Amino acid sequence: MERINNETIDLLMARKSMRVYEDKPVPQELKRQLLEASLRAATAGNMTLYTIIDVTDQALKDKLAVTCDNQPFIAAAPLVLIYCADYSRWYQAFCRVEEEVRRPSYGDFMLAAEDTIIAAQTAVTAADALGLGTCYIGDILENYEIHKRLLKLPAYVMPVAMVVGGYPVRQQKERKQTPRFALEDIVHDNRYDREKSARMMEMIEEKENWRGEELAPRLRAFCKRKWNSSFSEEMSRSVKAMLDAWIDPQDEEMEDGKGC
Repeated sequence: MERINNETIDLLMARKSMRVYEDKPVPQELKRQLLEASLRAATAGNMTLYTIIDVTDQALKDKLAVTCDNQPFIAAAPLVLIYCADYSRWYQAFCRVEEEVRRPSYGDFMLAAEDTIIAAQTAVTAADALGLGTCYIGDILENYEIHKRLLKLPAYVMPVAMVVGGYPVRQQKERKQTPRFALEDIVHDNRYDREKSARMMEMIEEKENWRGEELAPRLRAFCKRKWNSSFSEEMSRSVKAMLDAWIDPQDEEMEDGKGC
């Protein structure tokens, strides 16, 4: 099949995470441009169920570099954006016009989190288009209690995505992209195809080019590093605490003591 040349598709296909940046700031006009693009992302009911925290305080960046699994490049990043699922604003507004308003629950969190991730990814694409390099920091999901305090988050506001970036150094620009799984293995027709998923070992072998006897030990090492790891356990603990606080916030977290 003939591929159609398209600048946007080329941009998406060239994307990769970049973690080392030049020592120069991102101009405010450029930052505003990518944030404005972020706000044009799809959003449920046109509600914009998120808040973006633009981290410019170096001391806060330094702390986040530690709390987000000890990654020094976070502290050195000129651009640090934390995307928070946020139902606080709408809940307060509803309480002003209705006598009885249910408190946000699991579905509301999921919808807000979807809004948040879509907005974050739009910012990442905009950053690529503007000549920046970015990297997602999933570790913002860890240490919920610490991040809540550091970022002064009220009830119904949870950090679900973090993007750091800047002008990438030459080595990052020239670094080879990481491989992806084959489209045919990931796209299922009409319903879930268990036979395709049963090929996972072969899929890993083909994607990573781990051949023969090296597959098992490499996969075992990957499991130890990414799954059976302390940061993975902390992330699950932290997200549970986050969801527990969303469903049952303490009265002192509420804007007016007891919500509605």
